Amino acid sequence: MEKIELKVEALESPVRADRYIAEHAGITRSRLKGDCILLINGKESKLSKNVSEGDEISLELADVKGIEDIEPQKMDFDIIYEDDNVIVINKEQGVVVHPAAGNFQGTLVNGLLDYVSGLDEEFDDDTVRPGIVHRLDKDTSGVIIIAKNPQTHEFLSRQFRDKVTRKTYIAIVRGHLPKKHDIIDTYIVRDRQNRKKFTVPSGPKGKQAITEYQVEKEFGSYTFCRLFPHTGRTHQLRVHMQHLNAPILGDPVYSRADSRFPGVTLMLHASNLEIFIPGVETKMMFAAPVPKRFEEVLAELSKGDGK
Repeated sequence: MEKIELKVEALESPVRADRYIAEHAGITRSRLKGDCILLINGKESKLSKNVSEGDEISLELADVKGIEDIEPQKMDFDIIYEDDNVIVINKEQGVVVHPAAGNFQGTLVNGLLDYVSGLDEEFDDDTVRPGIVHRLDKDTSGVIIIAKNPQTHEFLSRQFRDKVTRKTYIAIVRGHLPKKHDIIDTYIVRDRQNRKKFTVPSGPKGKQAITEYQVEKEFGSYTFCRLFPHTGRTHQLRVHMQHLNAPILGDPVYSRADSRFPGVTLMLHASNLEIFIPGVETKMMFAAPVPKRFEEVLAELSKGDGK
């Protein structure tokens, strides 16, 4: 992590923190959109917050490499669909989507640079996310779509921004959901006690997060359900399930070890993505089959009441 300390000098009027940092620390605003932690006068703040004369800025910024520093690596992809503009992959659990500080090997991007000819040239101004339109957590498996050129990237990204896409996840949670079908509408903020976690605050602070869920089957104290995120906040589904006292089974961050399934990994899978792609008039639906880990846990739950 790169650490930057600044004290705001004389200003005629307040200015956004990201603008001030970019001007006085020689950092581009696009880089500030990456992983960073901003403190203003010792309090965590947003980059959009205004700063005034005398304010003390502390910024921790993840180390960034250029795309030329990312090594292409051979990787076996489970390809769902591919054409000249997009590639749709069923991402394996445990694979990180793009390089970040301390992790520049074995990511999906490393594999894409090897597999997609000319990807580095198409996105030569991109640092570490060439073609990446959306992401999945490392421990989440399932459907992810990648653009092969900037024009397609914008075409797909606009659909995520405008909520044109429809994403479906399957999950097994520990506990019962309050209704068979409902929509969770809360805010999400970073947990002050644990920087790697997010939480639902008591009031309207942070970013709004909306998740729809549908219970498919209950197995005693476990539930198999489908989740439909209407927004795309970090850890959103995992945080919302914990908020409903039904954390996702195998979640190493938001749940605890399970006595019946002590070695289970995160039971969250992106099963479907509905989206328009260039050259096709109707929306397409891409699906990733139910993973073996789900089949094994569901088979075990079906033997008894799940208690």
